[in-house]
This record gives sequence, structure tokens and C-alpha cells, in this order.
Amino acid sequence: MKDILYAPWRSDYIAGEKIEGCVFCHISTHSKDDKNLHVLYRDEECFVVMNLYPYTPGHFMIIPHLHTDKLEALEPKTWLHISNLAQKSVRLLKEGFNAQGVNIGMNLGAAAGAGIAEHIHLHIVPRWSRDTNFITSIGETRLYSTDFEKIYDKIASLVPKYYR
Repeated sequence: MKDILYAPWRSDYIAGEKIEGCVFCHISTHSKDDKNLHVLYRDEECFVVMNLYPYTPGHFMIIPHLHTDKLEALEPKTWLHISNLAQKSVRLLKEGFNAQGVNIGMNLGAAAGAGIAEHIHLHIVPRWSRDTNFITSIGETRLYSTDFEKIYDKIASLVPKYYR
């Protein structure tokens, strides 16, 4: 008998409305829909959005509004701004979300593992001791142990305190 892993929350991914073109550019230009798009923060240079398919609860990304797949094409002020937001994000996750550690990273290009290679983005991934277990390591399956919307609401409530 085969084991079956049910994941009904992914039905929107399969049957939901598809965004034409770059999903990050869509989010960038639809600020009136920030709540539905799970945007945590936005300003003139960047926006911060929850990862819909996270590695761990609370995984989000910092994304420049500029559509580019080249980190080297960013203006230095934009890169510095992303770095500043990353520092604020780490503080938010450690102090406000009780993360014991944080992974930060970019996958530049499809060959480097970027799922959306056409628009650079910086991953901010909260971590806890023992958050990787046998099902992740051996079963190649990730478990998301809490409700995505609750995590979004929690982190969104922390943004005004940490993103000043």
C-alpha cells in the first residue's frame, strides 16, 4: 500500500488563478491587493512578501521593484536598501518571532536553483533547532506545522515595530 500525504492547501496552486508574466512584477504593481498577495511591507525600492511555498513557517522574501535577473544590475543604493531590510528582518524574526537562527540567501539563475529566475529576490528563512527531521531529510517532504495565514498576520503585526 502506498502512503498518501494530503496537502489540500496547495489546491490554489493547482487550480487557482494564474498570473501572467513575472509574479513579482505583478505583486510590485498591485499594492491595493497587498493583503491577498501576502505583502508584509513595501516602499519605493522594494517589497517584502511571504513565500507561498516556504521552507519553514515565516519564510519571506525581499524583492526590488526593478525587474532584473542580475544582481550586478541593481543600483548600489537599492542593494544597500535590501541589506538594510535584511537586517531589520533578522531582528524581527529573532526578537518578535522567536527564531533561533535565520538563513539568508539568493539563488541567482535557474542553474543556481532559483524558482523564479527572472526577478532577483532575497530569501529570509527563520530556523529553529531540530526544524529538519527525518521526513525532510529522508522523505524529501517538508512539513508546515502551522496555518500560513496566522503566520502572515503575526509577522505583519510586527512589521511596524521593526521596519522603522
